Amino acid sequence: MTMLSAGAALIAVMVPMTGVPVVAAPETLCRVKDDRLVEISGLVTDGDGFVAVNDGADKESGRKIFYLSSRCKVTRTVSFPSQPQDTEDMARGADGTLWIGDIGDNDRNRETVGVWRLAPGAKSPTLFRLSYPDGAHDAEALLVAGDGTPIVVTKDPLAAGVYVPAKPLTASATVPLRRAGDFRIPVTNTDNPYGFKGRFVVTGAAASPDGSRVALRTYADAFEFDVEPGGTADAVVRAIGAGSPRRIALPDEPQGESIAYSADGTALLSISEMTDGADDVDMLRYPLPDAPAGVAAPSSTSPGAGTKKSRTSAAEAADESGVPVGALAAGGALIAAALLLGLVIARRRRSR
Repeated sequence: MTMLSAGAALIAVMVPMTGVPVVAAPETLCRVKDDRLVEISGLVTDGDGFVAVNDGADKESGRKIFYLSSRCKVTRTVSFPSQPQDTEDMARGADGTLWIGDIGDNDRNRETVGVWRLAPGAKSPTLFRLSYPDGAHDAEALLVAGDGTPIVVTKDPLAAGVYVPAKPLTASATVPLRRAGDFRIPVTNTDNPYGFKGRFVVTGAAASPDGSRVALRTYADAFEFDVEPGGTADAVVRAIGAGSPRRIALPDEPQGESIAYSADGTALLSISEMTDGADDVDMLRYPLPDAPAGVAAPSSTSPGAGTKKSRTSAAEAADESGVPVGALAAGGALIAAALLLGLVIARRRRSR
């Protein structure tokens, strides 16, 4: 087979087509207008406010953990005890502990990556260093399972690696990671500034307040999975690797790398980096139709509106014409995906 036909065949196995996504016009919650928060890459809810971090901020003033009010105003900051290299995502544990993923590696030359842990009431976070078993990876997505285990999802195109620590974390030594699973990124046709490429890389992750759901996002879409009761790391990995995700379209965001659940678990929140010289950016709220009734976060807010009893699978949906969007986009998406795969393979061969 030619490279194109071989790539298309491989994509058909690795990246299943999705049905029509959950589509709901997002609500603007608030607007961030702070020259220290221009590259927001990680976001979690915090009571009636939020916490955010930047993506490898060039300025020292941006290399902090930022607490925001419900109106997106910075209320306080927490500094890192040493300079992080590339903070790309945030997660929140069931006990309110904040985790920051220092996992970015655009050039894939870091010997170790790290996660910072900020326990409730602590004055500064603690760094835990991690190493991949199979060479360096760029990553922008961090989850924390219900059992407190951090989970890193890489930015590898098409099939993202899902890594967990091979043993308990310790601040005194580097802990090896193990590849526990993969996320086969579904093909979509959602508009975004990066075209096909933007649909094939994971840029953020989030877990619902009760741990029953997790979401992974690209520049174009979010994919939500149900997690088995208990929410252990193994359960999260199984959900991502073998579950049937619901797709929530996040179209035309300037540079969407952050995703979080609302405090009551009924919506996904997203915020982009500031691009093209912008001096502010909106935080958007995407309702989740038929989401479970509001669930209190570690520091809860008022529950959201009531919801329906069941959720319709995106794979069962169709557009207004009655034809699944995945089918409409199949030809072009497969060709573009195959070309992308060919470029990735060629680059890897040249680097050997």
